[in-house]
Amino acid sequence: MLLGESFPQIPRNSRTLQHHLYSLLQNCDSIKKITQVHTQIIVNNFSQKNYLLVKLISSYITSGSLTQAHHVSQQIENPSTTIWNQMIRGHAKSQTPQRSVELYNQMRATEANPSGFTYSFLINACSKSGLLTEGKQIHCRVLASGFCSNLFVQTSLLNFYSLDTRNWGILNARNVFCEMRERNIVTWNTMLCGYIRCGDLNGAEKLFYEMPERSSVSYTTLISGFSKSGRFKKALGLFSDMRRSDVGIDQVAMVAALSACSEAGDLKIGKWIHSYIEKSMKNQPLLVSLFNSLIHMYSCCGVIEEAYKIFLKIPKPNTVSFTTMITCFARHGLAEKALTLFASMQTLKDNGVRPDAITFIGVLSACSHAGLVNKGRYYFEAMKKIYGIEARVMHYGCIIDTLSRAGFLNEAYQLVHSMPLEPNEAIWGSLLGGSKIYRDVELGSYVAQELMVGLNPNQAAGYIMLLSNLYADVRKWDYVSVLKKRLVEMGLKKPAGQSWLQIDGVFHYFGANDCTHMQSTEIYHMLGQLTAQAVMEGYVLADLQADLDFKK
Repeated sequence: MLLGESFPQIPRNSRTLQHHLYSLLQNCDSIKKITQVHTQIIVNNFSQKNYLLVKLISSYITSGSLTQAHHVSQQIENPSTTIWNQMIRGHAKSQTPQRSVELYNQMRATEANPSGFTYSFLINACSKSGLLTEGKQIHCRVLASGFCSNLFVQTSLLNFYSLDTRNWGILNARNVFCEMRERNIVTWNTMLCGYIRCGDLNGAEKLFYEMPERSSVSYTTLISGFSKSGRFKKALGLFSDMRRSDVGIDQVAMVAALSACSEAGDLKIGKWIHSYIEKSMKNQPLLVSLFNSLIHMYSCCGVIEEAYKIFLKIPKPNTVSFTTMITCFARHGLAEKALTLFASMQTLKDNGVRPDAITFIGVLSACSHAGLVNKGRYYFEAMKKIYGIEARVMHYGCIIDTLSRAGFLNEAYQLVHSMPLEPNEAIWGSLLGGSKIYRDVELGSYVAQELMVGLNPNQAAGYIMLLSNLYADVRKWDYVSVLKKRLVEMGLKKPAGQSWLQIDGVFHYFGANDCTHMQSTEIYHMLGQLTAQAVMEGYVLADLQADLDFKK
């Protein structure tokens, strides 16, 4: 029966009418229809029928009208446990989860007795709002009330403790986990997430291989954990295991694997994922985050053309899509393309695509690498004036690097001293680098002194080395000797440069002056040929001899 039709002529207290109204609520798909049924409930004097009101409140909550649900609950003289549970659940999922605890305290003052669902919803509310103290108090209530073996309550408690990144949080989670008589894939994955959050990857890996069954969530969680902690080889090895297992590879798993590919520079697996997407997922909508991850992977591996092709295929690129592509162009010296794409991004502001603080890091980096000083100044000012984005340390670092590279050392120096934030190592390093390029010994000496305050010895060694090269450029050999002596007295040496590459799935690591690689003779022979070729092309190996003299 449609709401516009008349209701049957039956007694107002009829159970049949209550069932009819309940059925109508089940099929309501708008606030307007729910309100119409609500009106009939009031008219027919059913305002105290808990059975019917539970469904009414649930319908309001599902439709996003928590305020109206609260109004209904306030009119009930003796709300049942289920009524209280609906309201506690509603607030637990809303922007005001702390209200669930307040409602629970009110509930305890009534005749209604909390159930397992009550505690499960309450604990979820504490998890969402970070109410650690209240959550532990509710855990005590659970123990006192005899619901400690309830699977729903235990799962909620497990999630609550696993969200706490402190050591005792994962210990409490483990205790709850061990006490569970029944475990499903959700509880195992929750425990796995807890280990990842607290940084215990060894514990997470051990638990992973103890699992009686693993889902795509299990694999994705551990792959993501390995990737974020810098253990990219582990992450990609686990992804390869996932490919060979019976577990299907979903889009979220591919995003996690692509992140590891990006950091490890593993183009081979990255290309395999791209091929898999094109062959196996061409008829289903793809996550924008998956497109973004592909762009980032190709960018990190230096395949700019492929990254841009993927960007152009995104149906509705978001802010992250534009930012990733702009940063890609900037990283590889394609400043004009980066700025052109940024201009295109600005035309989409009505579609919710707006540059953020990270976007401007990409834009300012493009200006820095290309020496676009005036544009760098403009975008640095526009960031605050036009977009209302406060400059962070990295933004200051980009513009100071731009000015230092271009020789505007005094302007860069003044900006460092006027910035409202504490300059970091990168900012002082940019000034020192500029001082070396333009042989400003006075500024270089000052910056080096600022840099070496608070740095650990190994970090300081690199900057002492850079300052010594500046003195060598202007033939101040006495100062070079003093710095050399200082390094010796401090027992320091400049950290050796390192690089690596992957060939046929095998990683090869190299350090400066390294002769440990089994093919080092051939490598140095090729390096000599490349150096000779560079000299023939007119490149000058600046500072090479001074650097060698200093090391002697």
